[in-house]
Amino acid sequence: MPDDPVPSTEMPPGEHCFPVTRSVAAGMSSWLLYKGEAREAALRALPVQGRSWNTLPRSLRPSSPSSPSATMVGLKPPEVPPTAAMKFISAGMAGCIADLCTFPLDTAKVRLQIQGEVRIPRTISSVEYRGVVGTLSTMVRTEGARSLYRGLAAGLQRQMSFASIRIGLYDSVKQIYTPKGAENAGMATRLLAGCTTGAVAVACAQPTDVVKVRFQASRTVSDSALRYSGTVDAYRTIAREEGIRGLWRGTLPNIARNAVINCGELVTYDLLKDALLRTQLMADNIPCHFVAAFGAGFCATVVASPVDVVKTRYMNASPGQYRNALSCLLALLMQDGPAGLYKGFVPSFLRLGSWNVVMFVSYEQLQRALVLARPALA
Repeated sequence: MPDDPVPSTEMPPGEHCFPVTRSVAAGMSSWLLYKGEAREAALRALPVQGRSWNTLPRSLRPSSPSSPSATMVGLKPPEVPPTAAMKFISAGMAGCIADLCTFPLDTAKVRLQIQGEVRIPRTISSVEYRGVVGTLSTMVRTEGARSLYRGLAAGLQRQMSFASIRIGLYDSVKQIYTPKGAENAGMATRLLAGCTTGAVAVACAQPTDVVKVRFQASRTVSDSALRYSGTVDAYRTIAREEGIRGLWRGTLPNIARNAVINCGELVTYDLLKDALLRTQLMADNIPCHFVAAFGAGFCATVVASPVDVVKTRYMNASPGQYRNALSCLLALLMQDGPAGLYKGFVPSFLRLGSWNVVMFVSYEQLQRALVLARPALA
């Protein structure tokens, strides 16, 4: 009779592990299962209106790369909205940053807009600027690189007063005009708020705009010497030779221009940003602000270019050259036709589009930085 088989002492494949190891593995599986269930239970326990992973313990938050914190570009939107004073300061600083980046394009736009003006004989030799690149290269070659930033001091003074009011107070004025009980501001409310802040900003900052335009156009006015030795001398000379009213020359066309620009710029940015966030196409970060600002710059350039050309020519005119802004417009149409209203459109779009992108992106980030820095400063 054959012997009974002796039971093998070898362990099956995959069982070459100690009891302690098997216990640790079982414990880890139980912990992972508990962690997943705890995370789901904690999220279900949150109020429906305020569900956010930020309110959960850090150990229970998901760590996938698709989480909002991983895709956020720039500073996160603060939980506490910025105050009116923060918006006021942020707008002025953002306007200065944008001017520093785009001032040469603004100077090229001014030179192209006043080129061929009635008081300058229309000869071939007088047309010295052709296109944006040609204008910039001609200025650098004939006047030096510093000419691209001529009038920058007045430009920064203008932005600290102009952008702070026009942009920084827009939300506050919009809330004032919004009817009580309304969830969102309507189109008419936004347009009215833009026109109001634009008009008030022009009334306060017009002298700085006059001086800036005079400096930027000074090479065309005189081939031998500059009009003014400095920014302070420009204010003093204009007030002495043309009276205090000379510092507010072109206020009416400038109010019209900024009312149009505010409607095409601030309101467009406001609407585009709201649409992108409402449809969840983009998050409230730098790419969203970039897209909205670029669209706002294009709309503002299209609707404001005719008024901008008249404003620039009227501000740069000698005393008595034009009776008023209307006579300046008629002289422009008689000399250049309707196409003259869009003189310098390309540099104007390059300048206004890039200015909007830099300004709005900086403005949003500066607001958030001030909100984050507020507890530290308190």
